[in-house]
Amino acid sequence: MINNNSPQDWPEPIVRVQSLSESCIDSIPERYIKPLSDRPSPAADAVDDNIPIIDLSGLYGDPDARATTLKQISEACNDWGFFQIVNHGVSPHLMDMARETWRKFFHMPLEVKQQYANSPKTYEGYGSRLGVEKGAILDWSDYYYLHYLPLSLKDYNKWPTQPPSCSEVCDEYGRELVKLCGRLMKVLSINLGLEEGFLQKAFGGEDIGACLRVNFYPKCPQPELTLGLSSHSDPGGMTLLLSDDQVPGLQVRKGDNWITVKPVPHAFIVNIGDQIQVLSNANYKSVEHRVLVNSNKERVSLAFFYNPKSNIPIEPAKELVKPERPALYTAMTFDEYRLFIRLRGPCGKSHVESLKSPR
Repeated sequence: MINNNSPQDWPEPIVRVQSLSESCIDSIPERYIKPLSDRPSPAADAVDDNIPIIDLSGLYGDPDARATTLKQISEACNDWGFFQIVNHGVSPHLMDMARETWRKFFHMPLEVKQQYANSPKTYEGYGSRLGVEKGAILDWSDYYYLHYLPLSLKDYNKWPTQPPSCSEVCDEYGRELVKLCGRLMKVLSINLGLEEGFLQKAFGGEDIGACLRVNFYPKCPQPELTLGLSSHSDPGGMTLLLSDDQVPGLQVRKGDNWITVKPVPHAFIVNIGDQIQVLSNANYKSVEHRVLVNSNKERVSLAFFYNPKSNIPIEPAKELVKPERPALYTAMTFDEYRLFIRLRGPCGKSHVESLKSPR
């Protein structure tokens, strides 16, 4: 049974990683040192591979181009759970402006940012930890989390007023990404052999959830001992990541290897979340990923999460449940699932695996 009460406050005083980065010259506090098995491996950098890069303009070309693009996306979902998209319809200028506006926010004085300090009740605002386990090993990052949809949760009081353009840029960015996610949901539905509107309808139609987490990874004097974000799969439906195209850091698990993603300028990195894994009855799988940090350079990325309406039970599509492939998951609302995760913090693939029906 899931406890419906989110904790009201953090279990310990919050330390801003950006402040640590400025004060720790040659070592990091013990709270950030990962167990040996979770530390970055130099061997991972030796695996020269990259997630697929897909040109979405093919979706609007002739039937052959469309079929090819659909097939590329299908293969990427099956083989990787991750892919990069270019020619996706979002203005490169808007993408650059969104990232640089948030970079400016993180370089504002601490007292300005502290006005937006978050709590584990909703996570909205300026934060420095995920999960509420006392004494947990922490990640080397700060973040800003805000709701975009549904409108009932969109609270402009939680959005920064500095830099002055922040709200306006975020609003336009959110509008464009909701449209792009809607187009991708149709593609995923078609590729699963479902009606093109199936996944969108299962998410709640127009009444979906969307939120943004801006990640700030400060310079780290001992990047080999820690992670910017621990290994996890995304709990929601689908994620569109605007990466820092100057500084790599995202790693995706492929078999036994961690592949460092080489970001393409003005591409979005798309990944399948746990809710689509459940709806697709694990035909598509959410994939573990993590983030490395850098001793010389900070890194900023924007993760846009496109999620089901919070109170709709999510379970495998009946069309994808067959005698030879029974339903792998029991129904659970996204609200229940999210609370389950927030109490524990990032944790590999163990969250979605624990939903599996007893066999």
